[in-house]
Amino acid sequence: MTDWRAVGIGFLVSVVAGVFAFAIPVIGHIGAGLLGGFVAGYLAGGGVGSGLWHGLLAGAVGGLAVAVLFGLGAGLVGSVAAGPLGGFVGASVFVVGAVVALVLAIDSAIGGAVGGLIGPRG
Repeated sequence: MTDWRAVGIGFLVSVVAGVFAFAIPVIGHIGAGLLGGFVAGYLAGGGVGSGLWHGLLAGAVGGLAVAVLFGLGAGLVGSVAAGPLGGFVGASVFVVGAVVALVLAIDSAIGGAVGGLIGPRG
């Protein structure tokens, strides 16, 4: 069963760490994903599989939230600039962002597996 509290806290840790990650561009963002996934996996407990699942969810939820915001922003800007075609711009930005977010959630899953490994057994 999914522990949404652990996923939510992992997501928030990823977001906060992601703000500081801009100081070290690529490595910082990977580290933010690892840290958020680790927290989600540790809080969920239950072993490697459970930690991996909760870390993956924390990373994916965060990435999808960002993709939605960028898609809405691109749609708004596209509507102003391109009229009725702006919705297509926003939708395409969302789809690309969602795919990238799911791929980048892999580091959160790895962190979650480690967190689940050393976390409490549930």
